[in-house]
Amino acid sequence: MSTMRIDRLLDTVISQEASDLHLTVGKPPTVRMSGKLIELKTKALEPDDTMALMKAISPERAQNELQETGSGDFGFAYGDGDPKKSARFRVAIFKQRGCVALVLRRIPTMLLDIDKIGLPAIVKDLIRRPRGLFLVTGPTGSGKTTTLASMIDYINTNLDRHIITVEDPIEYTHEHKKSIVNQREIHVDAPSFSESLRRALRQDPDIILVGEMRDLETIENAITAAETGHLVFGTLHTNSASGTINRLIDAFPTNQQQQVRAQLSTALIAVLCQQLLKRADVKGMCAAYEFMVVTPAIANLIREAQSYKIDSAIQTGKKFGMKLLDDYLWELYDAGKIHAEDMIDRARNPEALTEKVHRTGRKVGRQELDESAT
Repeated sequence: MSTMRIDRLLDTVISQEASDLHLTVGKPPTVRMSGKLIELKTKALEPDDTMALMKAISPERAQNELQETGSGDFGFAYGDGDPKKSARFRVAIFKQRGCVALVLRRIPTMLLDIDKIGLPAIVKDLIRRPRGLFLVTGPTGSGKTTTLASMIDYINTNLDRHIITVEDPIEYTHEHKKSIVNQREIHVDAPSFSESLRRALRQDPDIILVGEMRDLETIENAITAAETGHLVFGTLHTNSASGTINRLIDAFPTNQQQQVRAQLSTALIAVLCQQLLKRADVKGMCAAYEFMVVTPAIANLIREAQSYKIDSAIQTGKKFGMKLLDDYLWELYDAGKIHAEDMIDRARNPEALTEKVHRTGRKVGRQELDESAT
């Protein structure tokens, strides 16, 4: 019989401000803190432990999905509402070597103020627009959800809008403020992103948030919604503004790509690509951004299939708050906020930044020192 209690593990995650909890057979429960995996001082988990922990928190739908497909996802709220003792968790359950494993991602209950997450000032103006497509991109765990939640909260606080979110699962929860916020969860409130996005157009929305633009139909519906008088927020797993444009266009058959370029050139408002890095100066993480606003010049590059020129256009668009990721990373490093190794790991052009570090008389190599000391 398992004696491992899920509530004690979740209390630890919240009190230690860990970002994730890993539960897998053969290892003690392990948390991720400031990017590093740290084992908790307890016994290694056995198959009965992970099965019992999974059943303690998983809805029946997710357990059925686990049996049928070998994995499942869901979200749930934990705690009594006190922000210091509560959190929402996004949970992935899956089978490995015939046993159950879980990864729980902590979603802080406190929404971050849009001014405090370091976004370019022009973002506030862009998200007041009545129509268009605003994309937030980056790898898994880069803080896209937090950034989008901050934007939605800013709109909710300051503008009267009907906001529909489509998420898998719901992470941050929004109270109705000046706006009405209806949040739909895939598999609970809606069957799929594409279907719920298509139906959202009949629900009198001003703003639609699409948790993930993962297939052609969803991308098509998002562009159509942006063209027909709605502000649409979406996410993609891309690392640059130009890469985002290419990913969207490449999702379509060749004979449709020219038309899609024309649609994107008028519908797209901005692309914000972000990375999350461990801070060097204080405990915690900080975000680095690449930001592109679709000016007439950039719209023309999209239309003319010249996305390879977008980086240059971003460099000349500083007055709009535009910035390339590597320039933002360098600013964080130069200010002592991140380590050189982390900057270079996330850079689009690591060789150029390594050379830049050496030109200033500094060195790269902290990680090797860290590992030899442990």
